[in-house]
Amino acid sequence: MTIRTARDAVASAALYLRWLGFRDVRSPEGPPVPSAAVDLRAPGLVAQVDPTTAPAGLRAVECLWLNGLAASASAVYFALAGYTQEARSRADALGIPLFIMDLTGMPQPLNEAAEALVTAGG
Repeated sequence: MTIRTARDAVASAALYLRWLGFRDVRSPEGPPVPSAAVDLRAPGLVAQVDPTTAPAGLRAVECLWLNGLAASASAVYFALAGYTQEARSRADALGIPLFIMDLTGMPQPLNEAAEALVTAGG
């Protein structure tokens, strides 16, 4: 799925999560806000999709981790513009899978946690 809009990025991440084996992946209601990360949820999973053109930062990764803790769920992050070094380091320390999405809509694992998720599936 080619990514042209924030909605396309969310749909692509949802399709990928379903492909990994997660069931009942849900998107938020209404149109996504272009300047904000959007969450996807499935049983045992909280995912953020950041469709912005700025790299995801440390605070975004930590907020996702806290949302995962609150929901007793695994946390996964998808970003179009990548991540700051601080965000990548924290995600590695917390075991949060990071994926980068290109405009063709295919997420690529960016860290060991993401590679492990692809290998194990949902």
